[in-house]
Amino acid sequence: MTIIDTYIQRHPRSQALFRQAQTLFPSGVTHDGRYVAPFPLYVERCAGAYKWDADGNKLIDYWMGHGALLLGHGHPAIVAAVQRQMERGTHYGAEHELSLQWAHLVKRLVPGIELLRFTASGTEATMMALRLARAFTGKPIVIRFAGHYHGWHDMLAHDTNDASAPAGLYDGVLGSTVVAPTDLDYVEHALRSRTDVAAVILEPTGASYGAVPLPPGFLRDLRELTLRYGVLLICDEIVTGFRVAPGGAQQREGIVADLTTLAKILAGGLPGGAVGGRADILKHLAFGDAEWNQAHKIRHFGTFNAAPLAAAAGTAMLGIVAEEAPGVCAAALGERLISGMNAELRKRDLGGWAVYGDGSIFHIIAGCSVRFPPGELDPTAPPDELKRGGDPRLVQLLRLGMNNHGVDLMRGRSGFVSAVHTMDDIEATIAAFAATLDAIAAEL
Repeated sequence: MTIIDTYIQRHPRSQALFRQAQTLFPSGVTHDGRYVAPFPLYVERCAGAYKWDADGNKLIDYWMGHGALLLGHGHPAIVAAVQRQMERGTHYGAEHELSLQWAHLVKRLVPGIELLRFTASGTEATMMALRLARAFTGKPIVIRFAGHYHGWHDMLAHDTNDASAPAGLYDGVLGSTVVAPTDLDYVEHALRSRTDVAAVILEPTGASYGAVPLPPGFLRDLRELTLRYGVLLICDEIVTGFRVAPGGAQQREGIVADLTTLAKILAGGLPGGAVGGRADILKHLAFGDAEWNQAHKIRHFGTFNAAPLAAAAGTAMLGIVAEEAPGVCAAALGERLISGMNAELRKRDLGGWAVYGDGSIFHIIAGCSVRFPPGELDPTAPPDELKRGGDPRLVQLLRLGMNNHGVDLMRGRSGFVSAVHTMDDIEATIAAFAATLDAIAAEL
C-alpha cells in the first residue's frame, strides 16, 4: 500500500470533514500552510507534546501552534491564568493592570524596548512597525530581504523585484518596498545611493525563521550599516522572540534594533502581537497638542489590543520563559533530533537531503537540486528550494508518511521542539523518519 493510500485509510473522518470544508472555505482550508493533498488532518484535542486527530490517532506534534507553544499544549500555569481571567471577563473595553505586567516582562526580556504597543497579531505588528518608521523618518521606502516573511499585508507581500506583481498588489504599493538579496554590499549601495529609505526589516535568523540561514555575523554587520547611514533597523522576532534566547536573536547576537515586532510565544498561544522599541519612535502613537496630532500622530485602534485573555496567557508564558530553562531544554532536544535524523540520511546515502536548524527550530530539505552529501547542507542550495523544503513531491510524501507513523511535522518540512517533548519523543520521531524514508524509497 502506498503512503497516500495508507494516509487515506487511517484518516477517514479527516477526509469527510475536508469534503465539508470545501463547501465553506477556498480550497477547504483556513491557512495556506495547512493545505495538503489529498486532504489535511483535522485535530480534536492536544496535550503536552501531543495531538489527537479526528480519527483518534495520537501524534507527536511539531507544529506547536505555528511556533507559539514553547511550553507545549495546555501548560498548567497558562491554563490556570486563562481560566482565572475568563471568570473576570474576556473583554473590558478598557485599560487593565494585566497589560502592564505583560509589558514589564517584554521590556525586561527584549533589548532596546523602551515603549511598546500591543496588537492582535504579528501581521499587525509589522504593519505598525513600518508605519512608525515612515512617520519618524519622514521617508517612504523600506528595504526587505527576499524570502523573509513579515505577514501577509500589502506593504511586505512583494518578494521579488521582477515585473510581475502578486495578485491584488499594484504599482503604488510595490514602489514603496525594495527587495534585496542577503548581500550587505547591495544594501550599502542602496543606502549610499538614495536618501528616501526609512528602515530595513528582516527575520534576524534568516528567511522563514532560518530555513534560509543568514551568513555568520550578518545581523551585527547590518546593524552597524544601518547606524552608519542613519536608517532604522526593524527586527521581526515574531518567531524567534523568546525562543532562540529569552530576548530573541538580538540578545544572542549582542545587537539592539530600533524596532522589534513580536507575536507567537508573546501571547502564550492566544492571538496577540506587539511592536516595541525606542521611545522617540513610539512617540508617534502618543497624543500631543492639536498640531502634533494632525501632522505626526499615528491613529491606532484594535478591538483586541492587549486583550485580557491574551495578556493573562502571555504573562504566564513570559514569566516561565524568563527563567531560560525551557528554551535551553527545547534547544537541546532539537539538536538531538537534527543529529539523529541526519544519521538516518547518511545510512541511506541520500544526497541532497539534510536536516538543519537553530536550537529548537528545525528544517528539512528533501531532494535538493544541489547534490550535497547527506546531512550536510550546502550554503549554495537555492533559497527557493530551501523555503519549500526541496522537491515538492518528496515533501508531500514525507509529510503524509510521518503522519502515518505518528508524527506531525509543520508542512512536512520544519518544526518546533517544545520544552515538554521528551527524549523518548525525539527517538520515536527519528524512528518514524527512518520508516518514512524507507517507505518513500519503496515508491520511487
